[in-house]
Amino acid sequence: MKVMLVNGSPRKEGCTYTALCEVANALNKEGIKTEIFWIGNKPIGGCIACMKCRETGNCVFDDVVNVFRQKAYEADGFIFGSPVHYAAASGNITAFMDRLFYSEFGGNKNKAFYMKPAAAVISARRAGTTATFDQLNKYFTIQEMPIVSSRYWNMVHGTNPEQVQQDAEGLYTMRVLGRNMAYFLKCQEAACNAGISLPEREEAIFTNFIR
Repeated sequence: MKVMLVNGSPRKEGCTYTALCEVANALNKEGIKTEIFWIGNKPIGGCIACMKCRETGNCVFDDVVNVFRQKAYEADGFIFGSPVHYAAASGNITAFMDRLFYSEFGGNKNKAFYMKPAAAVISARRAGTTATFDQLNKYFTIQEMPIVSSRYWNMVHGTNPEQVQQDAEGLYTMRVLGRNMAYFLKCQEAACNAGISLPEREEAIFTNFIR
């Protein structure tokens, strides 16, 4: 089993990375493989609603989003991490997830995320963490991804990795998240081995507020 941890910070080994490493170490101790995927610090354009992903399953902009999408098929669970920028997720991780999850939502029948557990990890100097936490969780619920919880909301505080290492409760929360994710994955594996199938799926129904 493998969990992909996405570093949505422009800094490759900053505070968000430090938090994700704590989660990864807890997963590794439970026998779960991990990979930390950095989205980089080059600009990532937002979704333009061209609908091309419904034809190909990939985004029309062939960049880091499509690279990750291909890797996502081999993963069993996901952790998406972001720093707080103006009480919200970073611009790059927002554009990254908008396009990644919209292409999943389109006509692609080979789903990369369906019923795979996910969680969000947030880092901040001081505030905006819960707003960002709520923002990222919405991507998971629209894709039928079970959200794995921890003992507290998944956040760490500090302006640099050294300060994050001093956030004892934050690091504790990361370790609990890793162990809970490992438990959930093992439960899924046990269910599969016992012959319990995934939920029956039906065609999606789309309406708006005028019909």
